[in-house]
Amino acid sequence: MKNKSNKLKILMLNYEFPPLGGGASPVSYEIAKGYAKLGHQVDVVTMAYKDLPLFEKKDNINIYRVPCLRSKKEICHPWEQYTYIRSAKKFLKEHMKTHVYDINHTHFIIPTGVVALWLKKKYNLPYIITSHGSDVLGYNNKRSFKYIYPLVKKQWKTIVKEAKYVTTPSQFLQNKIKDLTKEGNFIVIPNGIDPKKFKPEKKENRILIVARLFENKGVQDILDALKGLDNELKKGNWKIDIVGEGPYRKFLENKVKENNLNNQVKFHGWLDNNSKELKSLYAKSKFFISASYFENMSIVLLEAVASGCTVIASNVGGNPEVISNTQCLFEKQNITELKNKINLALNNNLKPIELQSKFEWSNIIKRFERVLR
Repeated sequence: MKNKSNKLKILMLNYEFPPLGGGASPVSYEIAKGYAKLGHQVDVVTMAYKDLPLFEKKDNINIYRVPCLRSKKEICHPWEQYTYIRSAKKFLKEHMKTHVYDINHTHFIIPTGVVALWLKKKYNLPYIITSHGSDVLGYNNKRSFKYIYPLVKKQWKTIVKEAKYVTTPSQFLQNKIKDLTKEGNFIVIPNGIDPKKFKPEKKENRILIVARLFENKGVQDILDALKGLDNELKKGNWKIDIVGEGPYRKFLENKVKENNLNNQVKFHGWLDNNSKELKSLYAKSKFFISASYFENMSIVLLEAVASGCTVIASNVGGNPEVISNTQCLFEKQNITELKNKINLALNNNLKPIELQSKFEWSNIIKRFERVLR
């Protein structure tokens, strides 16, 4: 890739970009922002939604939003993702007449990779793809992708094969992709955080849970484990903060009542990653618990570690790649083991761990930049 100024013109594709979507959305934003800080031109093509502007410049990122069907901010159904493919292609046919790019950084093999492959064939634009898990068969068998994969299997493999690189946030996810195809160039580049944004304060007797409220996030398991520790919780005047929104909220609210945790638990709803309220909860919480059944590379886990929380997490996906102390890990859906881990923490037998430098955005962006060139 030749560029006299040594600065790249980068096209980024992601069907969800802040304020839309879940974990992959802020990740793609941080990467785009990192590229722009290094002086590269970054143009993002993403979904339009309600009254969001069709064009916006933010943090030196040009954000183009293409009209699509999308009913909810936090969730995008497969048929809605398909409308992004059609709309992005239509937009890019015109856009590419006046714009030239050196490289395309695409997020998700499916659906967004379909557009990346089309751009390579039509405009000879090379691409790298960052997979986030929901686009890989076997990552989460409860998700709809297991029904979609047989229909797109051949194209999925071609997208992976034709990519300059396929990056994954965890070795766990890379292994899942390699179970499906050996053809491709693979590299692990983790998700990250800016540790300067997360500083510990004087810790209070608080347990923090940050998750989208779906069954597979395991919040109900945490509530069941805490039920058996009600005496310890009352004795220490412990508070339990649940941050997140989703279709499982009503069920969890009923679970709190059933388990007589009303006086301890507070639901905060959805809080922006950069909000003062969320950062304050991280800063003053002694413990952070993640009981997810599937996890790629958890941003909230990294944020909790950086905030000096003692973390307890299910031994799934990329969690063991973040947490070196196996004492802090438990088998997913094993409520007895989770209860024992929480009991250890309540008795000060679990300690906070240090955030490794490889999880800092400043280092991660440099790795991505090398892959682009």
